Amino acid sequence: MPEKFKVRDTVEIGKELVYPDGRTVTFLQAGQDEDGEYITLGHRMTQQGAVNGAHSHPLLKEKFIIIKGRMRFLVDGQEITLEAGEEIIILPNQVHQFWNVSDGNLEVIHEIRPPGQHWKMFVLMHKLECEGKLTKNGIPRNPLWLGVAWECIDGYLKGPPRFIQKIFLGGLARLAGNLGYKI
Repeated sequence: MPEKFKVRDTVEIGKELVYPDGRTVTFLQAGQDEDGEYITLGHRMTQQGAVNGAHSHPLLKEKFIIIKGRMRFLVDGQEITLEAGEEIIILPNQVHQFWNVSDGNLEVIHEIRPPGQHWKMFVLMHKLECEGKLTKNGIPRNPLWLGVAWECIDGYLKGPPRFIQKIFLGGLARLAGNLGYKI
């Protein structure tokens, strides 16, 4: 029987996802201004190392403001390390990846414009991690959940050509939806 997973259409401000390793993602704000729709999240990362794999978003613009600690970014091949009080903007189609390089916890404010499905991605990955359904590298063990997760990143992984990702991972996402795998 397929697993079902549903997220409310509206998200409660202050909703916090607490991961098994102690890291958190908090939904801080949603709105619209002269630059369009956005969401703002707060991240507290407890472990050093890579936060994600290299990827890009065709439509999303992300801003990261470092509140505490140090964060290393690789953006279109350029390495940048930021400290508390500094910020970076990742533009659409820029390939990016980031790491916690702090001696302790890293705290970051993360703004996403337009929001896309980013909050749903964090909720899905939180659920899968808490249920032990991810590999040690944070990849869903079940290929159908992998398809759903790929769809939520609103973008593309670095490496495989986009058309391959659309066919293979997009196909997994469609199959998962048809079988009842929902966010």
